[in-house]
Amino acid sequence: MARAFLSAGVTLMQLRAKAMDSGAFLDLALALVADASQAGAVVVVNDRADIAVLSGAQGLHLGQDDLAPADARVIVGPECWVGLSTHTESQWRAAIADPIGYVAIGPVFDTGTKATGHQPVGTAAVSRVAAATARPVVAIGGITLERAPGVIAAGAAAVAVISDLLSGAPEARARAFLTALG
Repeated sequence: MARAFLSAGVTLMQLRAKAMDSGAFLDLALALVADASQAGAVVVVNDRADIAVLSGAQGLHLGQDDLAPADARVIVGPECWVGLSTHTESQWRAAIADPIGYVAIGPVFDTGTKATGHQPVGTAAVSRVAAATARPVVAIGGITLERAPGVIAAGAAAVAVISDLLSGAPEARARAFLTALG
């Protein structure tokens, strides 16, 4: 699937494998980073600072219950991107004071991919976060091909998409997203 996305021209992918054993996760990360490097793309590893460093990934994405961004920064160093998921105004306001490279906000819309325990924040929250920080804002949760341009117009620098990319042929769907977001 990752190769299909890379073939489509996707330049940033997050590797998320919450239930995978560490050794298998590292093997997968190493393979993805190698493939992405060949395609000129960037890989962000979800949750695991150790896997991000060992695989040579360019980024680490953290959730609210993961390592604190400052602690993760000690492990991954100053060059690695570190991003943080936020779901409420108090979380994103705290996040913009952390040593992170981007702020993720969501779920923007209802999503069945991940139970966050939070209600959708809508595009108005994306706009508020974007206005409050110079860091890039990544919108996550319920992003579809039809919704993505409006989310970008609201101030997001990027959208994180899972379900909608899997709703058809992954490579074709990824190309459609790239065309729509131009």
